Amino acid sequence: MNTQQLENKYLMKTYKRYNVSVKRAKGQYVWDENGKKYLDFFSGISVCSLGHGNPAVISAIKKQLDLFVHCSNVYYSKPQVDAAKAILEKSFKNGRVFLANTGAEANEGAIKIARKWGSDSPLKDGTKRYEIIAFKNSFHGRTLATLAATGQEKFHTPFKPLQEKFVFAEFNNIDSVKKLINKKTVAVMIELVQGEGGIYIADKKFVQELRKLCDKNDILLICDEIQCGMARTGRTFAWQNYGIKPDIFTLAKSIANGLPLGAVVADKKVAEVFNYGDHGSTFGGNPVSCAAATAVFKQITPKLLKDISAKAKYFVKGLNELKKKFSCIKEIRNLGLLVGVELDFPGKDIVEFCINNGLLINCTQGKVLRFLPPFVITKKDIDKTIKILGDALKWQTSKK
Repeated sequence: MNTQQLENKYLMKTYKRYNVSVKRAKGQYVWDENGKKYLDFFSGISVCSLGHGNPAVISAIKKQLDLFVHCSNVYYSKPQVDAAKAILEKSFKNGRVFLANTGAEANEGAIKIARKWGSDSPLKDGTKRYEIIAFKNSFHGRTLATLAATGQEKFHTPFKPLQEKFVFAEFNNIDSVKKLINKKTVAVMIELVQGEGGIYIADKKFVQELRKLCDKNDILLICDEIQCGMARTGRTFAWQNYGIKPDIFTLAKSIANGLPLGAVVADKKVAEVFNYGDHGSTFGGNPVSCAAATAVFKQITPKLLKDISAKAKYFVKGLNELKKKFSCIKEIRNLGLLVGVELDFPGKDIVEFCINNGLLINCTQGKVLRFLPPFVITKKDIDKTIKILGDALKWQTSKK
């Protein structure tokens, strides 16, 4: 039996997979079990952003493997300290970090910090604050709490009743946020780019107003940077594009360029609400993953950020040329190399066409083609992607 047949025998059906069985990967390329080569413009959902098998990351992993693979969190571990230091040197000079395994775990930790902060800081009348405002069309994870914080009903239905209390405002609508604030509100949680939601980007004015609104009402601002963080937008963290500073932000996906790691990063005054035993994770902050993360941060340089922005500009220029040729392209949205192309028809067949022609992309929300290429792509790779996508659109529209 092949891998696909064996999966049907042994694994639960939680992922609807494309017909690609990966055997190896390097840089911006993936090879399947039949030896077919693919240009990867998805990078594991923005995970291997520095490219598959990044040499510096692999070197750090091997060095740590020779020392120790796991250390209980009841002991000190220098790789954890190094990773936390690397994060804070590029974000909150006076912050603190909790290291987890995944983005959902990181968001879960952020929710717990916010609620503990609200519990420890009740109003004068004794009211404890715990309600969190999130946004419609958002996605924050698949644990029960992060699912409850996700603003898409389709994810909620099979798992009701959900954990309380999350309410949902309209994205980029400050008045809708104001209407939801009450004396029990403790935080606002936002993705500055709604990745799973279809690559919708927060307006700068809206985000700045949101920061002021949180300050005015003494509530926390949480930025979910699971998909849009780690240089993807052309800045180390997406919130740096907006001229604001959140109270808490979360990281995962590309933080260790392929190994499981998540992080909750909080301003010291907020982070101090956690006491011993309030939170934990057996494998959170795995030393090998932390070594990889430290190697990742060393590579996030001004030169890399400039390069990402230049490649994004070149890519979007090519996509806009396609938009002129194909009226089926409704809109192109991007912040750095987080790119969405909205079609006026379902994109499933376009994705399949691209895969068959050696290009890995994704479709979210039914009609939005999502591109999350690794930063090591070249202009030649971008040209090839534009060519394959153009061929796909020509093929699809010719069938109508």
